[in-house]
Amino acid sequence: MRVLVLIHEFPPIGGGGGAAARDICIALAKRGHDVKVLTAHFDGLPKRETIQGVDVMRLASLRREAFRARLPEMTAFVLSALTAGAPLARRFHPDVIHAHFAVPAGAAAWTLSRLTQIPCVLTAHLGDVPGGVPEKTGKWFRIIQPFTQPIWRGAKRVVAVSQFTRALALQHYAIPIDVIPNGVDVSALRPQTLEIHNPPRLVFAGRFVEQKNPLQIVRVLSKLRHLAWTCSLLGDGVLREAVRREIESLDLADRFHLPGWVTPEQVIAEFQKSDILFMPSRSEGLPVVGVQALACGLALVVGRAGGFVDLVNGNGAICDPDDTESLTSALSSLLASPPALLAARQKSLDLAQPFDIERVADAYENLFREVSGK
Repeated sequence: MRVLVLIHEFPPIGGGGGAAARDICIALAKRGHDVKVLTAHFDGLPKRETIQGVDVMRLASLRREAFRARLPEMTAFVLSALTAGAPLARRFHPDVIHAHFAVPAGAAAWTLSRLTQIPCVLTAHLGDVPGGVPEKTGKWFRIIQPFTQPIWRGAKRVVAVSQFTRALALQHYAIPIDVIPNGVDVSALRPQTLEIHNPPRLVFAGRFVEQKNPLQIVRVLSKLRHLAWTCSLLGDGVLREAVRREIESLDLADRFHLPGWVTPEQVIAEFQKSDILFMPSRSEGLPVVGVQALACGLALVVGRAGGFVDLVNGNGAICDPDDTESLTSALSSLLASPPALLAARQKSLDLAQPFDIERVADAYENLFREVSGK
């Protein structure tokens, strides 16, 4: 099959949604499908390259930051995707158009589908659903939500990455919605042996924004300074400087590492030398870093947010993201007991298999064949 993928952020820019899209594209390309991606260009990246069999074309979109796309930049991506996508569709003759994120890629995909009569599949990740990340998108969703109805209704099929994302979307769009989780290459990430590091290593990976609640990490760990641990906070964002100041004010600079924005490969490398993923997020779809953490055999101590609920079952704890006492207690029980931490890490490996990328690729491959009749 020929698949045209539209997404406004594709690694190395963006967050987990982009990483999930990349892995799906690569898995489909390995199966012999012809996959082309239209995404946003960012400073220094090649405008066109082949990534493990996937043809990636990066379009001008005024993007200024790797970790964030504002509404004007999203609008610019839609215009660029339409300008480049219409002639590409005529040359490429895709069997299906796959849009990741209803906003902004869904708008371009819906228009191209109407122009070409090529069926469109839409995957919703959470930030593109009204109410999914209110502190980030609440203001502009009040403006654009009426215009998103045709995007959701016009897709041949709609997919959500978690039951939470699906349930939230159904509050606004009365259409059938399937669930296909984000996936990773479980076998490639699985460690050969599990051992607890001395001291235990915690890791956070994501945007430094209110949604991810990074300041809570510092506040909780300040209550556990009597225990041995180190923590790496991977990423960048508007709260990074506030996090750094909080660490210094609590005299914990020697316990934290803040490398800034890192590549997906560097995230995995950090996971493979860590013990606990600590992410007290306030909202999530199905976080790719959570799935990666399972596959790497990390215990999870996370916020009760969206798809995280699907990832925790005897392998750590899920708590109210602003309940400092519960988060402190959960971490303390793991940090103070190497056997308990090792058991939680082993349980994560057991829970990872349903999120294997080959299962995810099977689901999308079957879906694409169904909508295209191929």
